Amino acid sequence: MLKNSLKIALCAILSFVLIGCAKQEVKNEDSKGKNIVCFGDSITFGYGVSSGEDYPSALAKLVKIPVINKGIDGDTSTEALKRLDSDVLDREPLLVLVEFCGNDFLRKVPKEITLKNIGEMVDRIQAHGAMVAVIDVSAGMFLSEYRSAFHRLAKEKKALFISSILNGIITNPSLKSDFLHPNQRGYKIIAQNIYLAIKPYIEDRPALSPSK
Repeated sequence: MLKNSLKIALCAILSFVLIGCAKQEVKNEDSKGKNIVCFGDSITFGYGVSSGEDYPSALAKLVKIPVINKGIDGDTSTEALKRLDSDVLDREPLLVLVEFCGNDFLRKVPKEITLKNIGEMVDRIQAHGAMVAVIDVSAGMFLSEYRSAFHRLAKEKKALFISSILNGIITNPSLKSDFLHPNQRGYKIIAQNIYLAIKPYIEDRPALSPSK
């Protein structure tokens, strides 16, 4: 079983590298920020695992830049906008990973409202001088209606688009803590996929100490 899980994880990473990891034009590549801020809902928060087993914690072990986890379980894009200043803009962001839509979908928030909220987040973060990555949590047919919309939004605003981070996880019980959320190994795969996407934009920067 472990061999099969490893094969699936490696296939997911290889697929991501081949399809989603070409360098895109991203606004604020010269950002003077100090931190990577992971801004999202339960997938970012790390629902289903202990503290330190979430994807931002795994990502922090792969990069030289401090990583801040600002995920809140159950958060919608509308609720997240209310905390954008305190949780993101006040944190000296170099790069912000924006991951929302699952709870919007569950609460029947119209997709147009979700896109408007994500667009406002991207605009405000970029105006603050940081890079933005729009994270897509669709996998196969699951939330597929958001995938192309987020891709268009990211391209239009010159934000990085990181697609389908749950591919290879959501269909594999050995990588999940429940029907949807990853377990520790699943979150490590997400962190690796995100790292491969952001590496070209952060790899030449000096190591930094975490901000207070």
